[in-house]
Amino acid sequence: MFNRIKADIRVIFERDPAARNFLEVLFCYPGVHALLGYRLSHWLWNHNFRFIARVNSHLSRFLTGIEIHPGARIGHGFFIDHGMGVVIGETTEIGNNVTLYHGVTLGGTTWNKGKRHPTLGDNVVIGAGAKVLGPIKLGTNVRIGSNAVVVADAPDNSTVVGIPGRVVYGNSKDRDHGTGKFSSYGETNGMPDPVAKAVGCLLDQVHQMDDRIKELEAEKSRKKRGKKS
Repeated sequence: MFNRIKADIRVIFERDPAARNFLEVLFCYPGVHALLGYRLSHWLWNHNFRFIARVNSHLSRFLTGIEIHPGARIGHGFFIDHGMGVVIGETTEIGNNVTLYHGVTLGGTTWNKGKRHPTLGDNVVIGAGAKVLGPIKLGTNVRIGSNAVVVADAPDNSTVVGIPGRVVYGNSKDRDHGTGKFSSYGETNGMPDPVAKAVGCLLDQVHQMDDRIKELEAEKSRKKRGKKS
């Protein structure tokens, strides 16, 4: 257990340049406190002390502003930066070396029992305010941009932005995915804006139509001059 705690704290120094020393992280990072509370609650949940697990989870939520259901499954190297407003549902499954920022929701879209929350692969980064909803799957090395609303699967090594979330980068080896570099807030250098891209396409279409209209007008003028002559 202590080795797991050390590992959970060690990853913070790799991903947060504001972290200065072990004691500061241990006492001043709500993400660490929430994760410690979750580890205990999850153990109690798995040993059928479910009421106590929920009470402990509720106390952790009260102290940290982070709600993690005891039934969720979380791998090692998990980091919640800032933390306030994070919600992780009961059937959520989270892989190794995953990072969440404040305001992230891993939620369900149905009242039916069973699998209703997301599954996250390894090395996933979810930006501030993003919502990942339903029993969908995010592959390895996926990046979710801040405030995105994701309701569909995302393939490995992809970046998703927008409402609803759309893949703006597919599988590629020329970016930071899988190279060990960390993208804060789910941002990738040169990330395109889907709305700006759509507007740009419309403007290109308008310019093409404008050029075509000028060609037709010139052709019409030539025909008129030919008839007069």
